[in-house]
Amino acid sequence: MELFKSVNVDWMGKAKYFVTLSLVLLAVGWASIWRDHGLRLGIDFRGGTLVYVRFAGPPPINDIRKGLETAGLHDSTIQTINDISDANSKNDVVIGLERKAGDEQSLDAGKQAILDVLHKTFRSDVSGKDDFNSTGRAELATYLTQKDPLTLGVNAGDRYNQLAQKLIDARDKEHSGIVTSFDQLKNVDSATPAVLGTLSNGYSLGNFTVRNVEVVGPKVGTQLRRQAILATLYALAGMLVYIAIRFEWVYGAAAVIAVFHDVLITLGFFSLFHYEISLTVIAALLTLVGYSMNDTIVIFDRVRENLRLMRREPLADIVNKSINQTLSRTILTSGLTFLTVLVLYALGGQVLRAFSFAMVVGVVVGTYSSFGIAAPIVVVWSKFRGNQGPAVSAGSAADKRVAAVARR
Repeated sequence: MELFKSVNVDWMGKAKYFVTLSLVLLAVGWASIWRDHGLRLGIDFRGGTLVYVRFAGPPPINDIRKGLETAGLHDSTIQTINDISDANSKNDVVIGLERKAGDEQSLDAGKQAILDVLHKTFRSDVSGKDDFNSTGRAELATYLTQKDPLTLGVNAGDRYNQLAQKLIDARDKEHSGIVTSFDQLKNVDSATPAVLGTLSNGYSLGNFTVRNVEVVGPKVGTQLRRQAILATLYALAGMLVYIAIRFEWVYGAAAVIAVFHDVLITLGFFSLFHYEISLTVIAALLTLVGYSMNDTIVIFDRVRENLRLMRREPLADIVNKSINQTLSRTILTSGLTFLTVLVLYALGGQVLRAFSFAMVVGVVVGTYSSFGIAAPIVVVWSKFRGNQGPAVSAGSAADKRVAAVARR
């Protein structure tokens, strides 16, 4: 499919505008990083504890902060969540506690300290009852078996295990983990008035629930950070070697510089929009590296073919023609990819938000850098050497076919 025919855009004549745009984006993004004293690293890299909490209503941020400070957790952080794919996420908060040193016991102590603050601050029930919104299936099944509200006798363990699972599923799936009245469970199979009455007698209903807890040791975080950096550098080095062999070293250098440019701009956007760098983001950056490199190789491959067909033309004209010839392919592939990751960003949920954001920014920047950064570098280097164009690798089957076409 060819969207554009007879395109004749002077891309190399506009190279100075592309470079200026890149410099502005890099300056703004890295000024933000400098202002914030570095990128915001996720729990994967910095080590510490994250507790994901959902409240029955709008989260009382001031009360949470006051409780944490009273407990001496001054280095804790509180982050609200707003996920359009989950209407109840507006009642969610993430409480973080960084631990730069210490063993697993200190990390567990940090987690328990956060949980103790939440229970002390928001648990109004003083009767000693367990919180139904925090109980698990095994505990609930044991309690029902002991009370036997269905009068099933001593052999009713399996029935109460099933009933406990149904009640937990109703709480978590139908009521987002927060039950404010036991009457909300009356539609659960086998949840008779006697069962609900037994639950009411044995459990209280708290106004929050802990949805997830993440704990990462500082040594593990440091190791993951080192491995993430090495993975990115190894990917860039491998691509540089491949393109240098397949084309010419200047092509490889231009492609790697363009990809490095893409990563730096994406990291700047992460700082501007206050996203954390996690392992999933590193995966997105590596995906971006491969995607941008593929787009650049498509253009360079067409440049190599046109160099043999248009030997007497200036290199800038050959590059322009090559970009124009591949423009339809670029818009189709990049456009569809952009729409896909944009939907993922809008509807993928909080867990995938940073990953999809990196892909949204990366697809746009990576596509533009292929013709706005990588290609002009090749042209500038050729002018610096005073040659028509960089030499291309000879000897491959593709090169021989192109040479045959040129002779005809």
